[in-house]
Order: sequence, then structure tokens, then C-alpha cells
Amino acid sequence: MASKQATGTKLVIVESPAKAKTIGGYLGQGFVVEASIGHIRDLPRRAADVPERFKGQPWASLGVNTEEDFEPIYVVSPDRKQQVTKLKSLVKQADEIYLATDEDREGEAIAWHLVDELKPKVPVRRMVFHEITPQAIAAAVANPREIDEQLVDAQETRRILDRLYGYEVSPVLWKKVQKGLSAGRVQSVATRMVVQRERERMAFHRAEYWDVTGVFAPSSPKQGDAGLSNGGTFTATLYSLDDTRLATGRDFDAATGRAPASVLHLDEAGARGLAARLEGRDFTVAGVEEKPYRRRPYPPFMTSTLQQEAGRKFRWSSQQVMRTAQRLYENGYITYMRTDSTNLSETALTAARSQARDLYGDAYVPAEPRLYNRKVKNAQEAHEAIRPAGDHFRTPGEVARELSGDEFRLYELIWQRTLASQMSDAVGTTVSVRLTGTSVAGETAVFTTSGRTITFPGFLRAYVEDTDDTAQKDDEEKRLPQLARGDGLDARGFEGNGHTTSPPARYTEPSLVKAMEELGVGRPSTYASIMQTIQDRGYVWKKGPALIPTWTAFAVIGLLESYFSRLVDFGFTASVENDLDDIANGERSRVDWLRGFYFGSAHPAAEDAQRISAQGGLKKLIASRLEEIDARGVNSIPIADGVVVRVGRYGPYIQRGDDEGGQRASVPDDLPPDELTPEKVEELLSAPSGDRELGETADGRVITAKAGRYGPYVTDGEKSASLFKTMSLDTVTLDEAEQLLTLPRVVGVLDGEEVTAQNGRYGPYLKKGTDSRSLESEAQLFTVTVEQAAALYAQPKLRGRQAAAAPPLRELGVDAVSGKPMVIKDGRFGPYVTDGETNASLRKGDSIDELTDARASELLADRRARGPVKKVARKAPAKKAAAKKAPAKKAAAKKTPAKAAKSAE
Repeated sequence: MASKQATGTKLVIVESPAKAKTIGGYLGQGFVVEASIGHIRDLPRRAADVPERFKGQPWASLGVNTEEDFEPIYVVSPDRKQQVTKLKSLVKQADEIYLATDEDREGEAIAWHLVDELKPKVPVRRMVFHEITPQAIAAAVANPREIDEQLVDAQETRRILDRLYGYEVSPVLWKKVQKGLSAGRVQSVATRMVVQRERERMAFHRAEYWDVTGVFAPSSPKQGDAGLSNGGTFTATLYSLDDTRLATGRDFDAATGRAPASVLHLDEAGARGLAARLEGRDFTVAGVEEKPYRRRPYPPFMTSTLQQEAGRKFRWSSQQVMRTAQRLYENGYITYMRTDSTNLSETALTAARSQARDLYGDAYVPAEPRLYNRKVKNAQEAHEAIRPAGDHFRTPGEVARELSGDEFRLYELIWQRTLASQMSDAVGTTVSVRLTGTSVAGETAVFTTSGRTITFPGFLRAYVEDTDDTAQKDDEEKRLPQLARGDGLDARGFEGNGHTTSPPARYTEPSLVKAMEELGVGRPSTYASIMQTIQDRGYVWKKGPALIPTWTAFAVIGLLESYFSRLVDFGFTASVENDLDDIANGERSRVDWLRGFYFGSAHPAAEDAQRISAQGGLKKLIASRLEEIDARGVNSIPIADGVVVRVGRYGPYIQRGDDEGGQRASVPDDLPPDELTPEKVEELLSAPSGDRELGETADGRVITAKAGRYGPYVTDGEKSASLFKTMSLDTVTLDEAEQLLTLPRVVGVLDGEEVTAQNGRYGPYLKKGTDSRSLESEAQLFTVTVEQAAALYAQPKLRGRQAAAAPPLRELGVDAVSGKPMVIKDGRFGPYVTDGETNASLRKGDSIDELTDARASELLADRRARGPVKKVARKAPAKKAAAKKAPAKKAAAKKTPAKAAKSAE
């Protein structure tokens, strides 16, 4: 906790300890700076958290009184109680309160909750800033404002909306798909986008096509060609043959894999034959077209573009980008990082232009500052773009020793982009050339090529953006020899080249953020959490950078599309963002909007229900559709004639035929849906089941060895036992199986309790009551004696199956944050990566052998961000909630805090 105790009585409350430490250092004497550690209150998460007076109400489980103007019930989060107590104590000692939370809806809501919970009796001032520098903090103290009730309304509406959506729709998924699933207003739409892309890939029909490339050189080189690479030779690609254009990838229909008859579709034989017929033939330049090339700089970063570019350049997740940016902001290196604005202040424009002039010269800075206008849905321009903090930008060299590796890389990226945004255009020339020749068969072949020369790099001296596709980069040149119409060319050789059309690329985190932004879905502050949520909920997993939907996601999205289509409609979700903006601007009533969404047009107070009521209102929609939903239908995804993937209790499986005589096979966890082709289906269904009858025991039991979801095992129909790690289904014998089925084995009695030897999911162990001890090998299960058991129980119990001495599965490099070496170990719940301080489980798609240092650091960073796991007594929350009366009163008088602050002043 960062707090600066001084002789003054001004209490400044911020969100984070790091922010408190930095600001406390700037304010000095007379100020006490303390962190709230994020939100101190929220809607109750569980029934036990609901205050006693509301229990029994029909809406109590929602935490929102839908019968009385959607008043929320707020309770102090269990992990914030201690901090709230500390803040209340500091408030009593203060003569003035400054709320210095972020200047966005989230920050405004935190400020409101602080006033409402702490109930200060002294003046309360709202202190806002976009960067944490001494000048900015001084200006914020000198120019406070009041809490913006409209921003609070908008954020509260968003929170209530998301609670209603999640708590009404999620139970439908529990009943019809699987226990533990969740639905979310933006989360479900993001998942739908990933599922839709996978559907497109599954429906895609590949096509093969060929083209011909030739290598050419001028018959009479010009004087200026002497310095060209490759001796002035260049390549060109066949464009047309006898006036018929050659088919390219974009000509093929994704649904059929066919090209229209109007284009020439070459196969391998056709391409190689044409290449042979063109060998040794004369070619001439049929046309040369020169055009000026000009590329304007990119705008400064906003949240989404920063996530996209850092994702492309560094292969970071959105969460990693935002965590690193948060540290840079809180320590005074960059401006606020949650913004959808590309504006720069006058101070920033002056700083960027001055620094660019100093570093690159006058020619690289235009006469007037560059201004950028957003063309994305739902853009808000409340903040500046993300830029280096201060009225003079520190160069990367000046901060290199102060920042960690990740922080330095991100700061450098932001600094480069900011400077480049105020620099001159890159200019040059593009050249398009057409070449013609005739084959030995009299065919007229036209080849084309293009080149680019950059004569003045402009902003490219400072920064070049990466792209999601393979397009030519902005600073990439391709120099051609000097050519003119009629020039003769020497053909040095021709070659046929085969190509296969590609399905639409899967989303990555950067490209999904970009698509959501273009649709107007979500907000800058939500993108990173949404990327993380859809993975944590088991809807999406990563294969490299690609986002792959699970079959559970297919079932969930299929259900939502069929029965609640408006709730996952892109246009509707974007319109909700517009409506929240209207509430923030005071142009729409929060209560009326929520009534329309929840109760629909049937409710008399819903003035604009037709547009926002979601098919008659969420409550009515859920009630009317629940019984219509065919659970088996939504959990069955057709993938071929007579073949479906079913989402079962123990994972997805394919089924062909009816339930009685049909074939079934489990779907491998690491198999992407688009790779479940008809050929793969046949392979899985035709694979041997692994069942092997071992024989009959003396007492008439038939023992079979089988392959199960959790590994191979033997069974006699009534009892089962897992095979040892040293055994296999192909070689296990009847005698070994009989011995396995004797487990658990009674070893003896210690301290009046029976000791048994058992083989568990995590290895062999002894059990005495509730106390267990690991055995060194599986063979000991049949040989360990009661004396040996007593010796084991006499030793102190080790916490965790992996003792410190256990050898790692694999050694990695050094963690970017802690600076400590990382290793992968085998844990009780599977493999995990650790730096000795933090442990993080590997996720679906992560391979022990292929895990990179960067991915390992990302997993550790995600684990640190979630904080330590706290164990809470089961009954404690209920008792605390029952004793708490205050939240209800606060909810009933939402406007009180602002009025109290005004009267105190």
C-alpha cells in the first residue's frame, strides 16, 4: 500500500498502490495519498452476499430491484473490507477529500462508490488528469470538479445491464448445454464472431490453381541500371493468355471451390506446358505506367490500435499489453491508456513536432500540425491519444535504465508512433509494367510486374506499422530497371507455380479487437478483459496466436442465435453502446432504458422499446423460449451427412447413426473444428476402441481392459482400476488386472485407524482417515507394510506433490518481470510454469515441448494479475452479509453522495 503520511489534512484516493506512490511523491507535505485498490463495492456475487432484508424477494438473486427502478444492491467486496476500514479512518482525520480515480465511466463510478460508502463530512472534490506528471497533478489539484452523475449513471446502467443479461441467460445454458457456463453481453458476441469465422473455414472448399512466372532482363540496359541488385533482372507473373485473364485466388467461390468460366484456370500440366512453350521466346515492354506514391502517417495510438500493434509486433495478448501500459501510466511515462481518441493536446503536438525536427530535420516536419478524425462507430473523444507523458517527450534512450524489458518495448513503440504521427508523408513512385510475348504455339502471353521506389521516407524514418496480412510493408521497396514501351527483353526462364486457395484466417486477439471496434461492439476498457474471459470460460483456446472456438462454443452460440438472436446481434449490441453514450450525455433516462430492455414494449414506461427491447424484453424472452429449446438439438452440431458432433458431459464426441446402433468416438481436445474433415471422422470412427477381453477369473468374473477418458483401465463390470504407468492396454495380463482390482488394499491399523494403499489420479498413496501420504512407486501399493506406513506418517507432511527437489519437466529462460529462471513442472492438476514465486497452469493449446519463454512469461503475468487465491470460510460471507444493512440504504438514495459533497463545500 502506498501512502504518504504528512502533517496536512488533504486525503487523495486513487485506484492502485503504484499510482498512489507516484502521486504521493509529487504532492509532498500536506497530502495523504491512499489507494482504494480498484472498486470497493459491487453487486452481490452469491446468494449468501445478499443482505438479509432482501432475501426472499423474487429479484434478490439478481442483486437488482427490478420492481423499484432497478435500484442495485451494493455490498463491500470481501477482499476490500480491510481497506475500506482504513479509508474510513483516514477520512475522519481529513479536512478535504480528493478523488483522483481515472476520468472515465469506470473511474467516475469508483469515485461515487467511495463517497457513498465512506460518507465524508468534509468537502469532496473530483481530481482528474490524463497523465501522471508533477505539472498534471498540480493542475488537477488546482482545478477540481464535482462527480459527474451522468457518467455514473451510464456506468451503473452498464453494470446492471450486464448483470441482468448474465444472470438471466446463463441459467439457460446450464439447463440446456452444460453446468458452469456463462453468457455475457459482449463476451457472447465476441465468441459468436470466432465461431462464425470457424464455420466459414469448415464450409470452405479449397481449390488448386497454377500460374507462370518469368525472369526477365532488358536487352539493352540503361546507364542508371548498373546499381540494381540481381544484375537488373526482375520477375513478372502471367496475367492473361490470348486475352483471357488468368485465375487468381480471389476468383474461386469459397462454397464450391470453382472459378467462373470467364477466367483461365490453369492446372499443373497446363502451367508447366505453357512455361516450356515460352522458353527462348522474345518479349517486349507493352506499357509502363508511373504513379506518385504517397503514404500519410498513422494516427497516434488509442487502446484498440495499441493492442493490435503490440500484438502483431511482440505477439502479446491484449491483457499483457494493458498490464504493461498500466504500469507505464501509473509511473508517469505515458498518458491514460484506456481511450478511443486519436487527438493530441496542443502541448503534445508541440512536443512531438519539436522532437521530430531535432532528430530528423526540418524537412521531416510539415508546416502545420496533423489532426486525426475517427471513422469508427461509437467513437468517444473525451481523452487524448496514448502518448509519452509530459510537455517534453523522453526518448527511449533516456528511460532505458528505468524500465523493464516489456515496459521499454511498449514505451518505445508509443514514442515512435507519436512522433511519426506529426511527421511528413513518405513519397516515392510506383511503376506498373506489362510485358508481351508469343509462345511457339502462337499464344499471346501478357505478364505484369510492379515496383516501388521511396524517394523521401518521411515518417517511415521513425515508425513502420505491421500488418495482419502479407501485403507489402510501407517502407518496402522493389526497384525495377528503367523500362520504356517497346523495349526488348531477354527471357531468362519460366516456371509453373502451384497455389491453393486459403480459407478466411482465424482471428487473433489483435484482429478480433479490430473487428469488434469496427462493429462498435465493446469499449476500449473492455477489450482486454473480453479476450481473457472467452478463453477462461472455455469458449476459445489458442493455437499459436490463432483463436479457436471449442465445440461448447458452437453449442452455446447455436442456442443463442436460434432462440435469442437479438442478444447476439452485432447491430443491437452496438446500439446498446450508443444508448449508454446517450445516458452519459444526459439525453436518455437510465430507468426507462432498463425497463425497455428488461420488460420490453409491454411495459408502460418504455418509450423507445421497439429499438432496445430485445424481442419483447429480456424477462419475457427467457420465460417464453426456455421450454422451446431442444437441449439435444443445440448440443448436436452437424458436420457431414449423418454425422454430428455432440457436446456431452465428458467432452465432445462424434456420432454417426442413431443412439442405439450408432458409432461414437471422442474428439481429441487439441483438434480444431475445421480439421474434423470427413477423412478425420472416418479415422476416428474406425479406430479400434481399445477394449480387450483378458479372460475369466476363477470366480467367474470377465475382466476387460479399456481406454477411458482419463486413461486405460481394467474392469470386471462392477469394479474398475486404472493401469499403472508402466502398463499398456496391449500387454496387460489377466493376473495383473486381477491384482489391480484388489486395490485399495488394507495395509493395517495405525493409531486406531485403518491404513489403505490406493492408486489415485495423481499417483499412489496411503490413506489413514483424512490424512494421506504419497508413495514413491506404484509397485509399493502391493508391498508396503504397516511398519513402513508408520515410518511415513511419522515424517512431517510435505505440502504439494511436487517437492522442491523434484526435477522439472523442462527448463526455460528468464521471466521478463521477475528476472528469475522459469521451469515447467508436473503438478497435481497438470503441468505448470513457475519462476519460483508464481505458479501458472498451462492452458489448452499450450504444449510442454513447444512453450516459448514469451508465452511462459504471459501465463505468469496473468496469474499475478489475478492475485493470490484467498481461502474464505464457507459460512463467513453469509453472516457478514446478514449483518449488513447499509448497502440497501445506499442503493435507495443514489443521488445523495453528490448532494452531500456540494453541501459540505
